[in-house]
Amino acid sequence: MLTLRSIALFVLAALLEIGGAWLIWQGVREHRGPAWTGAGVVALGLYGFVATLQPDAQFGRILAAYGGVFVAGSLVWGVVADGYRPDRFDIAGALVALVGVSIIMYAPRGG
Repeated sequence: MLTLRSIALFVLAALLEIGGAWLIWQGVREHRGPAWTGAGVVALGLYGFVATLQPDAQFGRILAAYGGVFVAGSLVWGVVADGYRPDRFDIAGALVALVGVSIIMYAPRGG
């Protein structure tokens, strides 16, 4: 059950961080205005709080593993929000990153 909770928190964190960065990008680079930028800042702040809810108490481990989730999530966000078409190397890299997440977070540790 803790693993499912951890995965759900990683997904929520990715939505908040990637979404927040995308909102800021839209607000600044696409000239959509300060409301978009402000919403992005709020989402990024919420991401920081969600990361603290992970069952594991090791900050370095959580952020290292989240890096792999961010890699894969960013590609998915690009597909959904921007029509990006990842190539086989993007997909392979994302899968490698997710394997890294699995090893870092969920490998059995002997004590």
